[in-house]
Amino acid sequence: MDANAITWRKAARSTSTGGECVELAVLPQGIGIRDSQDPDGPKLIVQRKAFGALVAELKR
Repeated sequence: MDANAITWRKAARSTSTGGECVELAVLPQGIGIRDSQDPDGPKLIVQRKAFGALVAELKR
């Protein structure tokens, strides 16, 4: 997949002052997660099911 074709979305609760700056992308292999303050830095890819479980746990 072309890295330039990936659409990253900033989390609604991210702030412009740093700290809670997370972006997500839907990828063929799962959900991509990165720090919006460091878009060229490391990225985490998790399976959709695992991401769903993470979100459900965070909501509790």
